[in-house]
Amino acid sequence: MNSVKSYIQEHKDRFLNELIELIKIPSISADSRYKPDVLKTAEAVKKSLEQAGCDRVELCETPGNPIVYGEKIIDKNLPTVLVYGHYDVQPPDPLDLWDSPPFEPVIKTTELHPEGAIFARGACDDKGQMYMHVKAMEYMAANNQLPCNVKFMIEGEEEVGSKSLSWFVPRNKEKLANDVILISDTGMIANNVPSITTGLRGLSYVEVEVTGPNRDLHSGLYGGAVANPINVLTKMIASLHDENNHITIPGFYDKVIELSSEERAFMAKAPFSLEAYKKALDIEDVYGEKGYTTNERNSIRPTLDVNGIWGGYIGEGAKTVIASKAYAKISMRLVPDQDWEEITNLFTKHFEALAPKGVRVKVSPHHGGRAYVTPIDSIGYQAASKAYEQTFGKVPIPQRSGGSIPIVALFEQELKSKTILMGFGLDSDAIHSPNEHFGVWNYLKGIETIPWFYKYFTELSK
Repeated sequence: MNSVKSYIQEHKDRFLNELIELIKIPSISADSRYKPDVLKTAEAVKKSLEQAGCDRVELCETPGNPIVYGEKIIDKNLPTVLVYGHYDVQPPDPLDLWDSPPFEPVIKTTELHPEGAIFARGACDDKGQMYMHVKAMEYMAANNQLPCNVKFMIEGEEEVGSKSLSWFVPRNKEKLANDVILISDTGMIANNVPSITTGLRGLSYVEVEVTGPNRDLHSGLYGGAVANPINVLTKMIASLHDENNHITIPGFYDKVIELSSEERAFMAKAPFSLEAYKKALDIEDVYGEKGYTTNERNSIRPTLDVNGIWGGYIGEGAKTVIASKAYAKISMRLVPDQDWEEITNLFTKHFEALAPKGVRVKVSPHHGGRAYVTPIDSIGYQAASKAYEQTFGKVPIPQRSGGSIPIVALFEQELKSKTILMGFGLDSDAIHSPNEHFGVWNYLKGIETIPWFYKYFTELSK
C-alpha cells in the first residue's frame, strides 16, 4: 500500500481541482433559496462516487434533501465499513468579514499551512474531509487495494439537524448494515500531533421569543411604563449563568458524568499552550466555568451559549422605539448522560418562569442529539490508531471534542455499530466562521491515511 503516496502525488492537482469545483457550489441547507444548489451538489457527489469505483450509487429521496448512497461489495464474508459525511454547508454570513468570496475558493499559505490552504465555505466542514474518503476509495479501487466492503452515506442536512437522516436510517437498516462507521468531520490537535476524537458533546438548540406590547412603541411616550422585550430578554439570558459561570437551570447537571481525576490527568497530557490559544483568538484571557481548564470546559463540560440575538431597530441612524418582540437563538452543548429532549424541557420550563408579567415567552426547540464516546479498546479505534501511526510516524492521542454530531448516537442505536472519528482539520480552520479553510497537506494526508484504516480494520477483524 506504499503506492498510495505516489498515487496521490501523481493525481494531486486533479484531487485539488475536483474538490475546488465541489466547494464552489453553495449548498446551504439552512436557506431554501439554495435548494437547487443543494441538489446540484448531491448530483456531483453521486458522480464522484461512480467515478471512484462504487458499483452501485443512488440518490435516495427523503422528506428533505436527498442522501447519496454508494457501495462496493467485494465479498459478503468480509467486514463492511460505512462512511458517513455531509455535502451541505453553513451560511457564509457575515460576508463582509471574508477576505475572499466564500464560494470562490482560493489557495493561500498561512503560518500553520505553509503548503497552502483552501479558503472557502465548506472547505473543511465537511466537503474537504468527506471528499478525502472518495479519493481514498478511488485509490483502493484503481489499485486493487480495497481489502473489505465499503458503503457511503452522504447527507445534505447535517448543518440543520439531520432530520431526514433520522427518517432514513431506521427505514434502511439492511442497506446500511456495517461493522464500523467511519467519519471525518472533526479535527486533530496539530499537524505534528495526530489525535483521534473519542467523544462528542450532545446538543439542544432552541429559539426564544419575548413579546411585550402589541406593537412597537415610541420610547419617549412609553419608556419606563411598559416592559421592553429586549431589556427583559437580556436580563433573562444573563441570569442563566451565575458568578462562577455555572448554568442555573434547575436539574441541568443532574445526569452529568464527572470524569475521574485520572481521566482528567490523561486529558491534560495533550499539548496545549494557553498563551498561543489566547493569541490565536486575540483575547486577553479565557472565560468559563470555575474549577475546570480550558480544554475541559470545551469538551467534557456542558455549556449554554447565545448564538444570535435581535429585535428593534438596527438600521443606520436612530429610531427611538420600544420593540414589540425580541428574539434569541441558544445552543446547549451536552455531555454523557444528558438527554437533549429532557434538557430542552428543563430549559423551557425555567425560561418561561423567568419572565415578568409584562411579557409573554415562547420557546421553540429546533434540533438536538445525545453525546457520544468511542471506546479506545475497540477494533475500530485500534485500526485508526495504527493507520495514523503508519502515516504520521507517531501514535495519535485520544481526544474528546466539544463539537456535536448528533447522528452518531443515532447510528449506534439503530445500526448497532461503533463510530470512528478520523478528523484531519485543525481548530484554527475557522469552520462555521468567515475565512474557513482546509490545509492542502491535511487533505492529502487524509487520503493517504484512510486506506491504512481499511487494511488494519480488516486484519484485526479476522
